[in-house]
Amino acid sequence: GKKLTARMTEKGSNPDVVHLVQRIYFVVVLLIFFFTILELLNVPLTSFAFISGAIAIGIGFGAQNIINNFISGWILLWERPIRIGDFLEVGETRGTVESINTRSTRIRRVDGVHMLVPNSHLLENTVVNWTLIDRLARSEVRVGVAYGSPVEQVRELIQRAADEHPEVLKTPEPMVWFEDFGDSALVFDLVFWAQSDNERGLRAVRSDLRFRIDALFREHDIVISFPQRDVHLSSLSPLQVKMVGGHGDENNDHG
Repeated sequence: GKKLTARMTEKGSNPDVVHLVQRIYFVVVLLIFFFTILELLNVPLTSFAFISGAIAIGIGFGAQNIINNFISGWILLWERPIRIGDFLEVGETRGTVESINTRSTRIRRVDGVHMLVPNSHLLENTVVNWTLIDRLARSEVRVGVAYGSPVEQVRELIQRAADEHPEVLKTPEPMVWFEDFGDSALVFDLVFWAQSDNERGLRAVRSDLRFRIDALFREHDIVISFPQRDVHLSSLSPLQVKMVGGHGDENNDHG
C-alpha cells in the first residue's frame, strides 16, 4: 500500500486520488483480515446472517449521520468539487482545505485554527470555492479623500499603486472607480485580481497597496479624509450662566 501510494506521488498523481487509493486499500485489507480470522476459527458465515441483519437495522437507525457523512466523503473524493489546497468560504468561515477524509474535511481557517466540517454539510449547503477553476482571486481597496481633492489625480495615483505591485495581475486589469460622495469624503474603490489561493495572501496585497497609496498621496499633498463634524453656536441670545454653591453661616452681631 505504501509503495503504491509513494509511486503515485512520485509520478505526480493528484493528492485527492492518492488519498482515495489509500482509503480503498485500507478497507480491502480490513475485510480480508476479518474473513481470514473467521476462516481460521471455522466459523460459518451463514451463522451471522440473522445477527448481522438485526445489527444492520440498529446501525441504520443509530448511525444515519455517520453513514451520510461517509457517503458524502466518497462523493467528494470521486466528483472532486472540493480538492486539497482549495480556498473555501463555508458560511462565515474562510480557509484552505488540508485533507478530505471519509467522514469529515479538515479546513485551516485564515486565523490558523483547524476546523473539521462534516462532509454532508459541504454537499447540502452553499459553499464558495474560490479556487475551483483557477487560483485567481478578486479583491478591492477602498479609500476616501477630502472634498476639493483633484479626483483625476487621485484616480491616477491609485492606478499607479496597483500597476506597480508585482502580485496584482495585468489581466484582468485593475480598475479604479469613483464610488460615492460620502458624508465627509470622496470615496474611491480599487478593484484588482491577484494570483492567490488564500485570504492571508490577499490581505498582504491589500496592505501593500494601502501603504503605497498613502505614500503617493503624501507626495502629492492629497489628504485622506476622516469623519468630522462642525458645531455651530448661536450668538443671537446670550448664554445663561447659573452658579450653584453652598450657603455659608450668617453671623449677626447683637448689641
